[in-house]
Amino acid sequence: MPTRPEFTLAARFEYGIRPDQPRFVGSLMDQLSSPDPLDISMPVLRTPARLKELQKLRAAREDASMLRQAQRALRRQAGQDIMQLLARMVRNPRGFRERLFAFWLDHFTISPTRAGETYLRAAYFEDAIRAHISGSFADMLKAVVTHPSMLSYLNQNISSGPNSPVGQRRERGLNENLAREVLELHTIGVGGTYSQTDVRQFAELLTGLGIGPDGMRFVPNRAEPGAEHILGESYGGGQAKLDDIFAFLDDLALKPATAHHLAQKLAVHFIGPTPPPDMVADMAEAYLESGGQLTALYAVLTVHPAARSEQFRKVRPPFEYIATALRAIDFDADLLANASVRETNALGQQLTAMGQRPFRPGGPDGWPEAAESWITAPQLAARIFWAGQVARTYAKEHDPRALLGAVLGEAAPEALSFAVSGAESKWEGVALLLVSPALMRR
Repeated sequence: MPTRPEFTLAARFEYGIRPDQPRFVGSLMDQLSSPDPLDISMPVLRTPARLKELQKLRAAREDASMLRQAQRALRRQAGQDIMQLLARMVRNPRGFRERLFAFWLDHFTISPTRAGETYLRAAYFEDAIRAHISGSFADMLKAVVTHPSMLSYLNQNISSGPNSPVGQRRERGLNENLAREVLELHTIGVGGTYSQTDVRQFAELLTGLGIGPDGMRFVPNRAEPGAEHILGESYGGGQAKLDDIFAFLDDLALKPATAHHLAQKLAVHFIGPTPPPDMVADMAEAYLESGGQLTALYAVLTVHPAARSEQFRKVRPPFEYIATALRAIDFDADLLANASVRETNALGQQLTAMGQRPFRPGGPDGWPEAAESWITAPQLAARIFWAGQVARTYAKEHDPRALLGAVLGEAAPEALSFAVSGAESKWEGVALLLVSPALMRR
């Protein structure tokens, strides 16, 4: 039976407690200090391999029937990728790693709509995000900015310097989307000390980034010639090269405003809408002192007294809630990893009813953090309906009282214990647990 502090950490920083799984031995930070075995047992095709598959799709354009079949196959794989991701959340004893991964996915949001883009999404998740969650922010930033998924999502792959050979020949204009979002959302933050001139100069610096057969390709004759002056510094000036972009991203990652923005956003995500100012300040300071290491942020976050608070001010978004609920009933993750197209589509419909169409947020700012965004009457009704179905189908033989003790332990509210004990059937008792605030909040 989990103790109250154990439940608090599992609820706030992980996906709750899985009764049949031994708890990870060590601190939250220990989860990041060694390779995750699930990285090997649940592999995905990486970026170059998936791009090669997309080349086959382009080759099929002349045959309408073959093209439709290829697009359906890509969408089917993209759906399976989502189920694999959910399976990791349900299975992994290193829940803090999975929560951090999900946080950075949202921080660096992409929302692809075309078949080829959705097929490439899982490779973006693994290569640009998961590989860097315990490294330096600059490395993650560079991986994200240069990944084909981000280049395509924000139309950077069609941007050319107005005075470049390609720009003059094709009259193709400059696209500022990626430059603006990197400054506004990914680093300095809204209201930061940058101007429209900085955005345009950064956009010019980014010209030359394109998509090749194996990933990002830098094309010098698409790059705006001359040096760019951004945030008071000069970058480039000779032959255009990728290193000029990386030099600015390295500097950007270590701006005090970037440190504060990352610290504030992590604290809001894990602690609540108004995290203690001293926590945010200490996180930012530790990050800068470490030279931009993400683990420095996490280390301060997880030891601050607010991390042990038993007040849970956040509501789990639908995808996170489903992972938590399935962990609570010891759901077989292999059923998710090997789900059929029908089951995958059904889950997508249920998530959409709860208010979160899988990996399709409304814009590059990602999903909302506010609790009230996830608890409207229709969304709550969808959660209750889903929980009832799952409890009746997969947990009808569970003893709800034993399950309550195994999942919540000392943290089980008295009213919930009374309701679960008085349920008319086992599955109804399990359903009451699954829809309780104790499981929905963190």
